[in-house]
Amino acid sequence: MERLLLGTDALDFLEKDGFPVLGNALARDEKEAVTKASQIGFPVALKVSSPDVVHKTETGGIMVALKDGGEVKEAFKKITGAFLSNHPGKRLEGVIVQKMGGGLELIVGVAKDQQFGPVLMFGLGGIFVEAMKDVSFRCIPIAARDAKEMIEELKSYSVLTNRRKETIDLSLIEDLLLQISRLVEKHPGIREMDLNPVFVSSGGISVCDVRIKMGQ
Repeated sequence: MERLLLGTDALDFLEKDGFPVLGNALARDEKEAVTKASQIGFPVALKVSSPDVVHKTETGGIMVALKDGGEVKEAFKKITGAFLSNHPGKRLEGVIVQKMGGGLELIVGVAKDQQFGPVLMFGLGGIFVEAMKDVSFRCIPIAARDAKEMIEELKSYSVLTNRRKETIDLSLIEDLLLQISRLVEKHPGIREMDLNPVFVSSGGISVCDVRIKMGQ
């Protein structure tokens, strides 16, 4: 039987295993959203939370860079109002309040191939993955050398190494790829996993959103 982990459930799953996850909490009303945002620390992003919606951007269910309680309250109204109007019959759990991430966007994925077993995919996120299809693959489990090579194989590798504003510690990305490999070995029930986006900057690396499909 398949089970899909989304939103705070998926982020909690990773955080319990030691992954660097952006601070987040589920809010079911405006007051709770403001409280959670104050606890997490501004600026924050708000994202609709529904077990029936995988791609939140397609529903207009995300608002970012909210700087205070007033903006959070207004954003909560807009997101939930639009969702209820445009998606009748779909379940609304509330809104995820999350610390704003920043930096270069990465995408990491896991899929199970019938012949090779679990396969790890890595690439730069945003326009790079959409326009250039610039990704690398390895069979799980991977070693440290594999993680390093996955990064260096990208056509857009220079984007990581020749940044004008800040220096990115590539070992953070290598560690994340190795951590994902170990997670899949530890939990063989993981059928698919998409971490998108993952933010990396001179300040560190953090998972912003994840979708995990569990099964036999």
